[in-house]
Amino acid sequence: MFPPVHHRLIALAGCVISLTLAACSKSPEGAQKGGGGKGGGGGGGAVPVTVAEVVKKDMPVMLPGIGNVRAFSTVSLKPRVSGQIAEIHYKEGQFVKQGDLLVTLDPKPFQVALAQAKAKQNQVGTQLALAQKQADRYVALQKSGAVAKEQLDQVQSDLKVAQANAEAEKASVEAAELQLSYCTIYSPMAGRVGRRVVDAGNVIKADDTELVVINQLQPIEVVFSVPEQYLGVISKEMAKGPLKAGITLSGNGATQTSGELTFVDNAVKPATGTIELKAAFPNKDFTLWPGQFGEVMLTLSTQKDAIVTPAVAVQTGQKGPYVFVVKPDKTVEVRDVVVERTVGDESVIQKGLNPGETVVVDGHLRLFPGAKVELKPPVGGEVPPAEAAGKQVANTVP
Repeated sequence: MFPPVHHRLIALAGCVISLTLAACSKSPEGAQKGGGGKGGGGGGGAVPVTVAEVVKKDMPVMLPGIGNVRAFSTVSLKPRVSGQIAEIHYKEGQFVKQGDLLVTLDPKPFQVALAQAKAKQNQVGTQLALAQKQADRYVALQKSGAVAKEQLDQVQSDLKVAQANAEAEKASVEAAELQLSYCTIYSPMAGRVGRRVVDAGNVIKADDTELVVINQLQPIEVVFSVPEQYLGVISKEMAKGPLKAGITLSGNGATQTSGELTFVDNAVKPATGTIELKAAFPNKDFTLWPGQFGEVMLTLSTQKDAIVTPAVAVQTGQKGPYVFVVKPDKTVEVRDVVVERTVGDESVIQKGLNPGETVVVDGHLRLFPGAKVELKPPVGGEVPPAEAAGKQVANTVP
């Protein structure tokens, strides 16, 4: 006969309890060390790690922002006179200098108008000369009593009319010359021309048809915004001298570090609580292009004798950031740290490390407190590729 069901359940429960107690009897320290197997750090020899030295040096205090690259100046070139385009002298995307010839309009109608104005000026000039002679003669006659004073007044009045007509025709000639000069259109600044929107033979209207857009790319400006609470410190540091700025483009990672803050807006945007800033960059190699976006770093000041470690040395645990410090006996110690800020691939440590200490920057995965390590050559501030790929660095003002 089979034993009762409840007896079988009691026996099964006893087996489960025995297995659980056996499992719990293993050492937690041994489990953490991986049991000393070939792949663990307990009995498998020293763990190879790459290390770097904690250093004390001056570090910039930076304020981050997202910037939009804009042309320093933009000109939408439009004709000053109406007419037919005779010739286009530029190519799309060409860099031009100030004063380069860009477009020529058919000058014939304006040459004819100028000739007419000059002919009219000559005619009026002849009339003026005649009126002047007549006035001189009447002055002499009036002195001898040969003519009445009223006759002299009339002749002198005619002279003034002739003089006014001469001035008017002179202005007409100058206007015609100016209109003719507008037939040749030059670049008002150095820059890069955009796409061509008109061709030779097109009839264009004065101050209406856009011929081409020119963007000035050297220098170039970056517009970015920062939270309004930093307005005070920006104003304070600006009073000491120009503030430097750098940008890293979002698309290709290209950087420029030679920028300078040139503008702080006169009002905070109520909707976002930010203040708009502008920085100008020389852009000598045309790295920056209008319309691009990137991360801007505004350098506010320099922190003297900061304690610095490679950013990849800092790991994040349940209690916060920590590092593995290599002790003189080639074992590692887990050290909690307070990170003040991160600049590029370096972290400024507020608390937890001292200059001259050695920290692990590569090989963290097999480490545990007290693990024996085999040191690879220090890498200074360089970021090991395997670590850098998986670690995101933030740049903040403390």
